[in-house]
Amino acid sequence: MAPRPEHPADPKYYEALNWIKERVSSKPKVGVVCGSGLGKFADTLEEVTSFNYKDIPHFPVSTVEGHKGCLVFGKLNGKEIVCMQGRFHLYEGYEASACAFPIRLFKLLGVEKIALTNAAGGLNQNFKLGDFMLVKDHLNLPALLGLSPTLGVNDLYWGPRFINMHNCYDSELLDLAKKVAAEIGWPLLRNCC
Repeated sequence: MAPRPEHPADPKYYEALNWIKERVSSKPKVGVVCGSGLGKFADTLEEVTSFNYKDIPHFPVSTVEGHKGCLVFGKLNGKEIVCMQGRFHLYEGYEASACAFPIRLFKLLGVEKIALTNAAGGLNQNFKLGDFMLVKDHLNLPALLGLSPTLGVNDLYWGPRFINMHNCYDSELLDLAKKVAAEIGWPLLRNCC
């Protein structure tokens, strides 16, 4: 395998990164992507700096109602985090690589852990509207139709094109989520798989 290059091949990532670094000095290690109904989480942060997606070079813009479309830097319990208020979807007309753009940008910002959230329907009739659940595994059905961020030229900066998805969700973070839910008395935390 060829050695990993120092920079992504696509200059769009560094154009967006440099734009952000000119405006904020935060070095978050944690990223949060707020899906439907959870955008107000970013309003709980302290020492906030916020940018509209439309202002960040090459950053996709969410068109879904309720997705505010802001990239928010702030602190939670003294820890620096970056938070997306809303995200992007294939059904909005974006390519999978565009949907992955912010996550790759998080990596360039120094983010090491990420929490992804969304609102989703389910087939389990025991689940109720508003239940929270943890995802331990998933089927990437769009990829079966050829809609994958791995399409196109392989940029070795991001690592191998085909990633082993066995245990792709961090079991320690899942256990931590369960522990915190129990501590705050949140009995509706469910396992989906």
